[in-house]
Amino acid sequence: MKELVAVILARNEAHNIADCVASLRGWVDGVVVWDSGSDDDTQAVAHAAGAWVVERPFDNYAAQRQAALDAVDARWILFVDADERATPALAEEIRCAIAGESAVGYWVPRRNIVVGYEMRAGGFSPDFQLRLLRRDAARYVPEREVHEIVELAGPEGYLHHRLIHFNYQTWAQFHRKQHFYAAYEARILAARGIRPQPHNFVLQPLREAQRRFVVLGGWRDGWQGARMALLLAWYYGFMPYWILWRGQPAR
Repeated sequence: MKELVAVILARNEAHNIADCVASLRGWVDGVVVWDSGSDDDTQAVAHAAGAWVVERPFDNYAAQRQAALDAVDARWILFVDADERATPALAEEIRCAIAGESAVGYWVPRRNIVVGYEMRAGGFSPDFQLRLLRRDAARYVPEREVHEIVELAGPEGYLHHRLIHFNYQTWAQFHRKQHFYAAYEARILAARGIRPQPHNFVLQPLREAQRRFVVLGGWRDGWQGARMALLLAWYYGFMPYWILWRGQPAR
């Protein structure tokens, strides 16, 4: 059994995968690209970069990560997305953390770069993600298909050094992903039996804008923070209720 293996969930990431694998090789004991049926060159590029490739049809993110957690023969698993890059400082910190083993799961902070701009507040920094897991002590909650939740059988810890996350390359990519998240939130609301009321279309966006710009300090990013607060107020505050009102909480 290996000590530490990095797992990259990917689909059609040929433009990202080589750099992601390169940031991991040399300090982990193996890199696995967990591919969801790419129809570009992702798998070939990953092989050429030195990764193992496993193909599994996509059902949801939690199931994908749990399947990798069940299958990869390693004591520790580090989950990395294809648009993320590890740094040497993070590599050293992770190696020290698993050697000390004071926790069974570690939250890793991220630097989020959105269309070329590094967001420093508004919920984008430090943006901790529970990504370093001891296999025998972690389980993904199956009901949470997006923005996954991990249950740990033991203590958790927090790392200091960050993954670099090239979050969105273009605004078109940003809008596509936010439409997906809004539809997912609408399904959650529908499952709870919640029906939209007129005040939801005003109060929910206002609350989200205030949360992003004031409570989470988005004002520190200036006009970029204001734009992001307004966009996320639209997608997280308004759109889920709009989708519900139109009766379209589709998958």
